[in-house]
Amino acid sequence: MLIKRRSPFSGKENERDIPVNDYQMKMWMKGTPIQIAMPNVSADDREFIMTGITPEEWDNMFNEDNV
Repeated sequence: MLIKRRSPFSGKENERDIPVNDYQMKMWMKGTPIQIAMPNVSADDREFIMTGITPEEWDNMFNEDNV
Protein backbone atom coordinates (compact mmCIF):
# COMPACT_ATOMS: atom_id res chain seq x y z
CA MET A 1 0.00 0.00 0.00
CA LEU A 2 1.31 3.43 -0.87
CA ILE A 3 1.46 5.49 2.35
CA LYS A 4 1.92 9.27 2.27
CA ARG A 5 2.98 11.23 5.32
CA ARG A 6 4.41 14.69 5.99
CA SER A 7 7.71 14.71 7.86
CA PRO A 8 7.84 16.92 10.95
CA PHE A 9 11.60 17.27 10.37
CA SER A 10 11.58 18.54 6.79
CA GLY A 11 7.93 19.43 6.21
CA LYS A 12 8.19 17.39 3.01
CA GLU A 13 5.45 14.96 2.02
CA ASN A 14 7.02 11.55 1.55
CA GLU A 15 5.57 8.30 0.32
CA ARG A 16 6.57 4.69 0.77
CA ASP A 17 5.18 1.46 -0.59
CA ILE A 18 4.64 -0.59 2.58
CA PRO A 19 3.38 -4.20 2.77
CA VAL A 20 0.35 -3.39 4.89
CA ASN A 21 -3.35 -3.91 4.22
CA ASP A 22 -6.52 -1.98 5.06
CA TYR A 23 -7.39 -4.28 7.96
CA GLN A 24 -3.99 -3.73 9.60
CA MET A 25 -4.28 0.05 9.18
CA LYS A 26 -7.79 0.04 10.71
CA MET A 27 -6.63 -2.06 13.66
CA TRP A 28 -3.80 0.39 14.35
CA MET A 29 -6.03 3.45 13.92
CA LYS A 30 -8.49 1.93 16.44
CA GLY A 31 -5.75 1.64 19.06
CA THR A 32 -4.02 -1.70 18.54
CA PRO A 33 -0.28 -1.23 19.08
CA ILE A 34 1.36 -0.96 15.68
CA GLN A 35 3.73 -3.87 16.43
CA ILE A 36 0.69 -6.10 17.02
CA ALA A 37 -1.37 -4.77 14.10
CA MET A 38 1.53 -4.97 11.64
CA PRO A 39 4.00 -7.66 12.74
CA ASN A 40 5.15 -8.19 9.14
CA VAL A 41 6.12 -4.54 8.68
CA SER A 42 9.68 -3.37 9.39
CA ALA A 43 10.41 -1.00 12.27
CA ASP A 44 11.46 1.69 9.76
CA ASP A 45 8.15 1.39 7.90
CA ARG A 46 6.12 1.38 11.12
CA GLU A 47 7.93 4.54 12.21
CA PHE A 48 7.11 6.14 8.87
CA ILE A 49 3.44 5.23 9.23
CA MET A 50 3.31 6.74 12.73
CA THR A 51 5.43 9.87 12.21
CA GLY A 52 6.15 10.43 8.51
CA ILE A 53 9.88 10.35 9.21
CA THR A 54 11.94 8.32 6.73
CA PRO A 55 14.97 6.25 7.76
CA GLU A 56 17.16 8.68 5.80
CA GLU A 57 15.80 11.65 7.77
CA TRP A 58 16.47 9.85 11.07
CA ASP A 59 20.03 9.16 9.95
CA ASN A 60 20.56 12.79 8.88
CA MET A 61 19.02 14.21 12.03
CA PHE A 62 20.86 12.00 14.50
CA ASN A 63 24.21 11.32 12.90
CA GLU A 64 27.34 11.98 14.97
CA ASP A 65 27.91 15.40 13.35
CA ASN A 66 24.52 16.66 14.59
CA VAL A 67 24.63 15.24 18.13
